[in-house]
Amino acid sequence: MKSTTGEHFIALDHVRALAAMLVFCWHFMHALRGYPVPFEGTPFWGPLVLFDEGHVGVALFMTLSGYLFAKLLVGRSIIFRRFLVNRLLRLMPLLLVVMLVNIAAEGFRHGSVDAALQYAMALPRGLVLPTWPNGGWSIAVELHFYILLPLLLFLQRRASRALWLILAIAIICRIGYHALTGEVQSLAYPTIIGRIDQFVLGILAYHHRSQMIGRHARLVCIAISFLTIYWWFDKQGGFFLQPSYPSPSPVWIVLPTVEGLAWGSMIAWYDGSFRHGSGWISRLFVTLGQYSYSIYLLHFFVVFAIADWIHRNVLDLSSLYVALPVSILFFVAMAPIGYLSMHLIESPFLKLRKRYTVPTP
Repeated sequence: MKSTTGEHFIALDHVRALAAMLVFCWHFMHALRGYPVPFEGTPFWGPLVLFDEGHVGVALFMTLSGYLFAKLLVGRSIIFRRFLVNRLLRLMPLLLVVMLVNIAAEGFRHGSVDAALQYAMALPRGLVLPTWPNGGWSIAVELHFYILLPLLLFLQRRASRALWLILAIAIICRIGYHALTGEVQSLAYPTIIGRIDQFVLGILAYHHRSQMIGRHARLVCIAISFLTIYWWFDKQGGFFLQPSYPSPSPVWIVLPTVEGLAWGSMIAWYDGSFRHGSGWISRLFVTLGQYSYSIYLLHFFVVFAIADWIHRNVLDLSSLYVALPVSILFFVAMAPIGYLSMHLIESPFLKLRKRYTVPTP
C-alpha cells in the first residue's frame, strides 16, 4: 500500500500478508478452546510450529510497524498532528464499524438495548486496556506506539543506545510484574509493556539492516534458532497450556524480545536481499498484504463458524496437517471481503490523508 510519501514496498506487503495468514490460520485451527485442532500436540520441528502458535503473527505485525516507519521517516521529520490524523484515518473507520456490529450483536444476544448500551459505554476503556473486540486491542497498542514514535526516532538519531535501554527497562518491568503477580503473560502479550520490544527492534532492524542484507547463512542460523525456541515453547504447552492462561511461566518475560529480534532480522534480510518481482505469487501476496488489516479485523466474524461447519459436515479437521492447508485456502478466500472493506469503508478516508513528513534540516 502506498504511503502519503508515494512509496510502496512490495516486500513489506508480502510480510504483512504472512502476518495476517499466521493469525487467521491459528484462529481457524484452534479457535480459543483448542477446536477443531486440539492445543495438545506439537508438529514436527519446522515452520509449521509458527502456524500452530500463530499468535506470533501479531509480533510480526508490530515489528513490521517499527521497521516500516523507520524506513519511511529516515532523513525526514514528522508533522506529528498530521501523522496522528493520518493513522486515525487509516485505522479507525473499519474499527468503528466492527465495534458497531459488536454493539448490535450484544443487544441481539441479550435481547436488550441496555446490554448494547452498556457494551458501548465500556469500549472507551479499550484505549488503555486490551478490551477492544476482534483483535482491536492490538490497534490500541499500535496507537500507543504512534504516541511514542517521535521520541523513539529522536533517540535513534541522537542516542541510539537509548533504544536498547528502553528494551532493558521493559524487561525489568516484566520481571517485576512477574515477581508481584506470579504471571506476566497478561502484560507481555496484549499491552505496550510487552510489545514495545517489537516496535523498537523493528526500528533498530532497519537502521542495522546492513548486518542482514545478503547474509543468508546468518539468516538461516537465526531462523533455526527461532523455530527451535518456538518448537520448545509449543511443546511446553504453547499460548494456553503452560499450564493455563495466563501462564505463570517466566518465558513471557523475554518472549516479546525474542520475537522482535528474530522477526526484525528476517524482515531486514527479506526486504534488502532481493529484487521483488511482479509474478502472480508476488501479486497475490501484495493483494493479501494490502487487505491484511481488513482481513485481520473481519475474520473474527466468520472464521470460527467456517471451521466448525467444515469439521462437522465436510472434513475432519482435528489434525493440524489437514486443517492448515484448508485454513490457508480460506485465508486467500478472504480477499474479496478485504476488497469490499477497502473500497467501501477504508479508501474514502484514506483520500483525506495529508503528507506528514518534511526533510530533516
